[in-house]
Amino acid sequence: MKKVGVLIGIAFLILLAGCDYFQKSSKEVVVAECYGKYLYESDLQGIVPEGASIMDSIQRVSTFIDSWIKRQVLIHQAENNLDKAKLDLKKQMEEYRNSLIIYEYESQLINQKLDTIVSEDEIAEYYEQNKEDFQLRNTMVRVAYVILNEDEDKDNKQKATFQKLLSDPDTLLLQNIDILANYYAVKSYVDVDQWMRLDDLTNIIPIEIFNAESFLKKNKFVCFDMNEYTYMVRFVDYLLEESTSPLEMVSDNIKSVILARRKQEMLEKMKTSLYEKAKRDRAFEVYVGSPTLYNAD
Repeated sequence: MKKVGVLIGIAFLILLAGCDYFQKSSKEVVVAECYGKYLYESDLQGIVPEGASIMDSIQRVSTFIDSWIKRQVLIHQAENNLDKAKLDLKKQMEEYRNSLIIYEYESQLINQKLDTIVSEDEIAEYYEQNKEDFQLRNTMVRVAYVILNEDEDKDNKQKATFQKLLSDPDTLLLQNIDILANYYAVKSYVDVDQWMRLDDLTNIIPIEIFNAESFLKKNKFVCFDMNEYTYMVRFVDYLLEESTSPLEMVSDNIKSVILARRKQEMLEKMKTSLYEKAKRDRAFEVYVGSPTLYNAD
């Protein structure tokens, strides 16, 4: 009961503080102490929202104080068990601060001055000069497919229509296929300009392929029934594993590489420029005779 009374008192103090009861000139009110570290009333500001009940205030304050005490206990234990060298964090903090400052400055410089326009000619030139970096790790295909439910197509009229459109060796009437698929297909895909992995396709269309090269050479159109569904696939193009990726497949990646290079070059140029300016201004000096630079006896 004593603890509850104390917590109610703390919660009451917080509520009063929200009403400007404590003057700015008043001394800090200590609400907890652990191994010589103090938690003040001002540290609890914002924990209890306006309009909270006394019991809710007690719970929130109690949880916060318990969390603070556990953290102080852990810090105390760590301080007593770590080497003094590891406890001296000034250097690490300074390095961290410096890294943040440099990062913010470099980010601002890049946002303000980096040319983010990469021409098609630049992308093509990079592609031609680095084709060996664009070998495929998977067989890729460009396809159109539809999946039909046999129960909904007992007269086979729509099945025949899709088969005719997809199997035509000279034309692929994508617009007509797409329109019909919206009405009759369980699932469809007609974006033949996009490449997809062959194994991603076979996860959707259950085709058994033992030799990708042989299968793709012999099959431009595949149609079969399985588990009450009819599957139709038109293979428009393919690229075998370890062949060179087409430019359109890697264009975005190349653009990212070019931009990354530009960023690096800009930052290196900036660093060199600042160094040379500091050198001209005699802003630094290296004391080569300092004994700390040498370990000679």
